[in-house]
Amino acid sequence: MALLWLQWVETTALSTGVRESVWAYPIIESMHVLSLCLFLGLTALMDVRLLGAGLRQLPVRQITRQVLPLIRWGFVVITVTGLLLFVATPVAFYGNVFFRVKLGLLALAGVNAWVFHATIHRSVDDWGGEGLMPPTRARVAGAASLVLWIAVVATGRFIAYNWFI
Repeated sequence: MALLWLQWVETTALSTGVRESVWAYPIIESMHVLSLCLFLGLTALMDVRLLGAGLRQLPVRQITRQVLPLIRWGFVVITVTGLLLFVATPVAFYGNVFFRVKLGLLALAGVNAWVFHATIHRSVDDWGGEGLMPPTRARVAGAASLVLWIAVVATGRFIAYNWFI
């Protein structure tokens, strides 16, 4: 059933337009990569502070207050451009094992971020200020975030090289 729907998506004007345009796909892909740099760079910055491995002179609250709005915007652009890239060739993505693994990793990264912000981060004001180590649960969330996002990027790159065809 999913394959039939994806075959239909591939016949739409949007899919054809992105796929067959000389400029659309490269521009969308460039925006995807650039917004990924923004998102991951700032996410890594926050995660390094959560781990207590850097930026210890700044309270976690101060860092998250400054970078979370940009992280969210980066994620919005990544999501929109990623969906447009998918729509261009949905049947090919559907059969790609790395794409499927990437989706699973994205789901895990999303759950990790949601749990962190819904629970652990709510008490960030109680963690103290500069130089203090965040609580263990915050450090675990930061480590999981780094590992998951690195894995998402790696599997995203491997999508272009499907070795299992």
